[in-house]
Amino acid sequence: MDRLTEMIPVFGQSLQETVIMVGIALFIATLIGIPLGILLVVTQGNHLFPNKFIYHALNTIINIVRSLPFIILMVAIIPFTELIVGTSIGIEGAIVPLIVYTAPYISRLMETALHDVDRGVIEAYQAMGASRRQIIFRIMLREARPGIVLCLTIATIGLIGATAMAGAVGAGGLGDLALRYGYQQWDIEVMIITVIILVVLVQLIQSLGNWAARKLKKSA
Repeated sequence: MDRLTEMIPVFGQSLQETVIMVGIALFIATLIGIPLGILLVVTQGNHLFPNKFIYHALNTIINIVRSLPFIILMVAIIPFTELIVGTSIGIEGAIVPLIVYTAPYISRLMETALHDVDRGVIEAYQAMGASRRQIIFRIMLREARPGIVLCLTIATIGLIGATAMAGAVGAGGLGDLALRYGYQQWDIEVMIITVIILVVLVQLIQSLGNWAARKLKKSA
């Protein structure tokens, strides 16, 4: 018990590092992923800006990136990571691959959310003379808000799992804690507490996301 009490600051620091990595990576990945998701939808053959070349090129790139497990992607883009942040280790070295891993995931989830928007609503606004920009920002994104919130919730949970694997490059966080104490030192108590923290964190995020999505759906 005394040792676990001494470990409380370590757990707190690891949780803080995880939150920092998830927060920064999610923010930047969202800025990239949402426009890509919109582009995937509107460039399809029967939509607002049909363009087969852009759609198929973007679709292929996203599929390629999404097919790589995070640990492999993290190693594969080490030169790119070093070019961007000057290092491939630590929190800075983990954030770049986390963004590259998450942005295509968000874009694919966004595509699904936008496809759920009733096409009849879009056609009705087109008939009333709404511009394509208005349809995207005032209709599609507005109607898809509950789905977008759930998409970002899923992406956040996926990021938490990826940060755990980022512990392999010394990125810190709960993954690094579990690797150093739980695996290398075979400290079962630390491993169990780390798992409990991760489970609670995921449950809180999922519950918050579900609540926000229901609120947006009711207000629509």
